[in-house]
Amino acid sequence: MTAAALASTAPREAAPREPVPAHGVAAAAERSAAGAGVTAAVTAPVRIADADTVRLLRPGDRVDVIAADGSPAGGAEPRVVASGARVSAVPEPGEGPAESGALVVLSVPRDTAARLAGAGASARLAVTLR
Repeated sequence: MTAAALASTAPREAAPREPVPAHGVAAAAERSAAGAGVTAAVTAPVRIADADTVRLLRPGDRVDVIAADGSPAGGAEPRVVASGARVSAVPEPGEGPAESGALVVLSVPRDTAARLAGAGASARLAVTLR
């Protein structure tokens, strides 16, 4: 009986830990940041109207994204949609015409990503380097 009691109180080897999938780590970090009142960044692909401007960008650059809904003569003033967005990637140009712009991937807070998507659907987007 004493042997059984000792066996049940002896320290056991820890079971090997399973690796956490990368998406699990990101989700945990986002939940942690949200709980701390910090807005987690998401990646947002954005089509910029001037493809030549996009070719000037490099990952790590900080940019402001400006939406122009129409001509200033029509009363629509350009507005800043994202300020200080970090460039995550600049994909290679696609097969389409340069007039359709170029894609850039930005790291922004989730609410800014939603504004970028909305503005990109109804306006031409431009960037300025910081």
